[in-house]
Amino acid sequence: MMTRIALIFALLLNASLSSAQSSLVSTEWFAEHANDDKIILIDMSDNLQYLRFHLPGAINLPYGFLVQDKNKVSLSVDKTQLIKLLGQIGISQDSYVIVYDDIGGKNAARLLWELDQLDHPKSAMLDGGLVKWIREGRPISAEAPKLYPTTYHAKAQTNAATATIKDVAPASRDPKTVLIDVRSDEEYLGNPKYPRSGHIPGAKWWEWDQAISLEKGFTFRSDAELMNELNAIGLKDKDQPVVLYCRSGHRATHSYYTLRHLGFKNVRVYDASMKEYEQKKDLPVQKGKQP
Repeated sequence: MMTRIALIFALLLNASLSSAQSSLVSTEWFAEHANDDKIILIDMSDNLQYLRFHLPGAINLPYGFLVQDKNKVSLSVDKTQLIKLLGQIGISQDSYVIVYDDIGGKNAARLLWELDQLDHPKSAMLDGGLVKWIREGRPISAEAPKLYPTTYHAKAQTNAATATIKDVAPASRDPKTVLIDVRSDEEYLGNPKYPRSGHIPGAKWWEWDQAISLEKGFTFRSDAELMNELNAIGLKDKDQPVVLYCRSGHRATHSYYTLRHLGFKNVRVYDASMKEYEQKKDLPVQKGKQP
C-alpha cells in the first residue's frame, strides 16, 4: 500500500516539475518546490555576496569558472572542463538546474547558455533572483550546502549556439542573419578619440538590460513589451538567424537567454565579441547611430 502511495506521489511531483519547466521560474514557484530532490540551485552572485547570504541550499558557482582568457579575449572554458565542473558540484543529466544571481541574471545566463550546448534537458532562471527573493522577505542563509559530486554525462558537446568572427565580419556574414550589439549606447556609438571604437557594421543596437525591470526587483519585462522593442529593430521572425555580441560575451549570453525565452529558435553568441573583433585591424568598425 505504501509503495503504491509513494509511486503516485512521485508521479504527481514529476508532473508538477514538468508543468513549470519554462526557461523562467518565479520566486513563488521556487518557494513551493525548493526541497524537490531533482532541483539543483546555483548562485552566481558575486563571491562576497554569496558569503554574506544567499538562498538556502544554493551552491556557489563563480562566473570566472566558466570563462578563460586567451590573447586578451574572454572565451568559454573547454567543454571537458565544464562537464567535470558540473559533476563536481553535483549536477547530473537528471538535475533540474535553476540558476540566479543578484544582477538581473547577467551571470546566470552564462551557465544556461552553456547547458543549452550540452543539450541539458531541464534548466531555468529564477526571475528576479536574489533581489526579488530578499524584497519578498523570504528566508536566506550564510551556510554553504554539502556537495554531492557525481559524473555528468553530456547528451551533446556542441558549439551550436556559438558564433565566430566569420559570422559577424561584413564580408563573410550571412545576409539573412540579424546582428545585434547589446552593449551600452555609448559603446555602440563609439568615441572619436579611439579609432577602433564603435560597432560592427550592420549591427543593430538593443542593450541587454532593456530586458529587465529594475523597479520590479530585476524581473523580466513582459513578453509583449520585449517583442515590441525587438520588432522595432527589425527582429520579427522567430526562425530568423540571430547573432549577439557585446564586449566579452558576458552581456550577450543574457540577451541569448532573453531571445530563447521569447521563442527565438536560431540564436548564437559571438563569444569573443568586440575584444577579438577590434584586434583585427583589417575589419571595419562604424561609429554613430546607423547600423
